[in-house]
Amino acid sequence: MEINRRTVVRGAAAMAAIGMAEGAAGRAFAGTSSSNGSSSTAAADSAYSLEFDPTAWSYDEANDVYYQLGKVYVTNPAATDIESLSVYVPGAYLKATANSDGTTYTATVDPRGTVGAYSGRTAPIVIPVNTPGYAAQKPATSYSYSSVSQYLAAGHIYVWPGLRGRDSSTGTRSDAAPWGVTDLKAAVRFLRYNRSVLPGSTDDIVLFGMSGGGAQDTVAGASGDSPLYHPYLRTIGAAMTDAKGRPLSDAVAAVMAWCPITSLHEANLSYEWNMGQFASAGTRASGTWTSAYSADLAKAWPRYVNRLGLRDEQGRHLKLTESGSGTYLAGSYYDHLVEVITTSLNNFLSDTTFPYTITTMGGPPGSGQSGTSTTYETVDDYIAYLNTAGTWVTYDATANTAKVSGLEGFVTSQKTASKPVGAFDGYSRGQTENGVFATGLDAPAHFAPLTRDVVRANESTYATYSDWSSDYGSAAYDDDFAKRDSVGKDMAWRADAYNPLYFLSPAFDGYRRSQVACHWRIRTGIMQGDTANTTEINIQLALRNYGIRDVDFATVWAQGHTEAERTGDPTTNFISWVESVTGK
Repeated sequence: MEINRRTVVRGAAAMAAIGMAEGAAGRAFAGTSSSNGSSSTAAADSAYSLEFDPTAWSYDEANDVYYQLGKVYVTNPAATDIESLSVYVPGAYLKATANSDGTTYTATVDPRGTVGAYSGRTAPIVIPVNTPGYAAQKPATSYSYSSVSQYLAAGHIYVWPGLRGRDSSTGTRSDAAPWGVTDLKAAVRFLRYNRSVLPGSTDDIVLFGMSGGGAQDTVAGASGDSPLYHPYLRTIGAAMTDAKGRPLSDAVAAVMAWCPITSLHEANLSYEWNMGQFASAGTRASGTWTSAYSADLAKAWPRYVNRLGLRDEQGRHLKLTESGSGTYLAGSYYDHLVEVITTSLNNFLSDTTFPYTITTMGGPPGSGQSGTSTTYETVDDYIAYLNTAGTWVTYDATANTAKVSGLEGFVTSQKTASKPVGAFDGYSRGQTENGVFATGLDAPAHFAPLTRDVVRANESTYATYSDWSSDYGSAAYDDDFAKRDSVGKDMAWRADAYNPLYFLSPAFDGYRRSQVACHWRIRTGIMQGDTANTTEINIQLALRNYGIRDVDFATVWAQGHTEAERTGDPTTNFISWVESVTGK
């Protein structure tokens, strides 16, 4: 089945209605609680209203921008200092009159007002998700035109929501997953609740973000109207229905994700298969229990990926098979990965004019350490540099194309592991993502059953190493998995809610139980050590297999964990992409 914009728009309200009627999520967990009341009930007891006030606009006359700051978007906010949003609108989209206070304006939508190809009713609504490491996105507290100018000049409506995150929990409140994406969904619902008084098309809501932000907009884009989120949305008084009681949707039209650090449920395994198996220092040094752990995680990942049933564009079933050397470095999935790496290098050769200079970073900011620069006069010089430790790239000068022979050479040369074994769900709960899934008020927690299964199967072997501690055993994982959050949900529920493949892959119970965004643009720096190459590749494949036609995917050579682009700058490219996919 092919999914397009009309499919999503038509199906979103229906999915929302189904989800509200169900009152249950894609997987039934014994003893879990159901909803905590509707938004209308919460509104009756709250000082906060879902109504957007069209009489409270401020106006930047110099730049012709109407804006409102600090509008709380739910009726029962857990964090009033975070759960508010700001709206920035090109002046052409509103008809306004000054109020008697001399500072604010009353405005109505002008459907004939235009900026470029957009009007007051067709303009896309773009929402930034700037949450590195799944941190909170603080709401705007003052007006700044410079931060939104490019988007408004392009005719976009810019909505900046505050979102809770890993670093915003307090002594009385946990903001751990899935609250960040829950807040994002609540903001989307608020916009739809107020669509009659706000300009722009709520059928063309576009999310964009990088790293943890790219991850959370990927999750939100895959999980539109998922019942997994309804108990959380009801708890904070999100707009579940419009003023007439009709179901509202939190599905979005499009997602721009740079380097999304996502699919955390399997990330420990893929990291060791993709990169860790070629490393032998630090936690992967011989003689340590973590070296054995690394090898076991790498062996477990092929079993997982083979269960996903992924297929390439030709319909070929992608699987890993055993190899003569290394861990499962053979099979159609392996060949596909090497093809992606080869394509990335050839795009670079096509895009780049030589001489080409690589500049490496110095020490951390403020260290006074400067970086180094190396210039390669010709393509041949650059290929020779890539092959310094051994030949893994061959180059055809006539065609200006290269061929990558395998994963090990690429990883050893360009993508070494920068994280320890247990890169995401740390064996001592010390990784950033353990905080993302904190339990209680702010206690880092284990969250990945696939990792627990590896530890459980090999625990007796690990215990023979002198650096092993029983604190690292599978019982610690089981303890964390059993704990419930303030809404009554256990770790399995929460982890599923933050796993985009839960909604995209038939290997999971959430498959086809959400409204998936129909336009995607994914860019990643292929050299980043922050996650495996397979993370973004699997998202792209799963989207295609799901039936999403418009997936613009590229891995960018010679770039790491950044807003990676083959050419041009990220903001300009994003704006151009939005223009190409909205209103269709």
